[in-house]
Amino acid sequence: MSLKQLHLNLFSYGVGHHQAAWRHRSSAAERLGTLDYHIELAQLAERGLFDAVFFADGQSLDPRRAAESPSWFFEPLTLLTALSQHTRRIGLISTVSSSFYSPFHAARLLASLQQLSGGRVGVNVVTSMFDSEAQNHSMSALPEHAQRYARADEFIRVLSELWASWPMESLQVDREGHFMDPSGARAIAHRGEHFAVNGPLNVPVSHEYGPPVIFQAGASEPGREMAARYAEGIYAVAADHQMGVEYASDLRRRSSRYDRDPQGPLIMPGLVCYVGRSMGEAHTKKRALDQLLPVEQGLRQLALFTQQDVSDWDLDEPVPPLPPLADFTGPKGRYATILRLIEMHRPTVRELLGFLAAGGGHCTMIGTPQSIADEIELWLDTGAADGFNLMPPSLPEGLRDFVDLVVPELQRRGRFRTGYQGSTLRSHLAQGYGR
Repeated sequence: MSLKQLHLNLFSYGVGHHQAAWRHRSSAAERLGTLDYHIELAQLAERGLFDAVFFADGQSLDPRRAAESPSWFFEPLTLLTALSQHTRRIGLISTVSSSFYSPFHAARLLASLQQLSGGRVGVNVVTSMFDSEAQNHSMSALPEHAQRYARADEFIRVLSELWASWPMESLQVDREGHFMDPSGARAIAHRGEHFAVNGPLNVPVSHEYGPPVIFQAGASEPGREMAARYAEGIYAVAADHQMGVEYASDLRRRSSRYDRDPQGPLIMPGLVCYVGRSMGEAHTKKRALDQLLPVEQGLRQLALFTQQDVSDWDLDEPVPPLPPLADFTGPKGRYATILRLIEMHRPTVRELLGFLAAGGGHCTMIGTPQSIADEIELWLDTGAADGFNLMPPSLPEGLRDFVDLVVPELQRRGRFRTGYQGSTLRSHLAQGYGR
């Protein structure tokens, strides 16, 4: 019987997801502003046969935080457009904020890149997190959580309508006088609570490629419901295997209520990997980065995630009690992960900072190619995940370790492709047992 196949995206961020990675003597920090650096990463992920390279996004800059570690650099759709011309098969996924983009603008940008890349585009629709972002878009603060998700729901529906409004197949290019069949393009005449869009979109969408793939990172109640309804892939936060099982079971139960693939969307938690040819080597790599992290910086991140003043917390005492998830008004996904880490490990404050230093509480695997492949198979076979968004603690080294050491082990076990079977992102996501 064929085995369930692993899906992998590269979550590309700075010079690695560990906050102190840029301080390492071998980091590529000086190259962050060069296209060649990002081409190197995308081509390395493509050599590893990853489904896609993915970029998150932010709409503000905190100079103090930027002074401590690299922050956002390039607008992701612009960067992915450049990368599309230096790669052939790997998917290209950009984050787009439904709180700040209009549907027409987003649909046009994404449809253009979908055509230019040969069908390799995905979009991760988010509602954004911080008031500082809203203040760059003529708002004093973000709307309430429920209002943001209501807008996001309508945003996705309008995107889908626009992408269906002008099929490429209506082009005739008849030099006698008909460039296109005008009946092939239709107005969508959308009038909703948040948007009024006539359409049609002025970029044709090819049936050969289909529309861009929709991803979502639903963690809150409305986020999970939106992901279950619309997403083809979900970026999950799961600190451990049990949390992954619980999240995946909940999403699949929710998606079964809609007229969708019975398997539901692909669920891909974040994964931080430290890979070594021995366990000792893997732990040495982690320790080398952890030792570079200033404690003050870690405390500020913890304060951001928990919305608590943590400045007087004793580093070597257990983490003080935190409010239950139901009472938390900030971004719930990361907060839920922190609560789970505390429940699992009963850490001191210092130990919790170590867990959060790379990936902010996403699943962390430390070990050899064999031990990491064992853990990945456990997640696959128990339904905890269909794949992972790889979050290398350092780039490009962490990605190269995974591609050169873990991917061959997964291929040897029959868990990962040995070649791309298609040329579009959707075809990559469809590849594998049970999909």
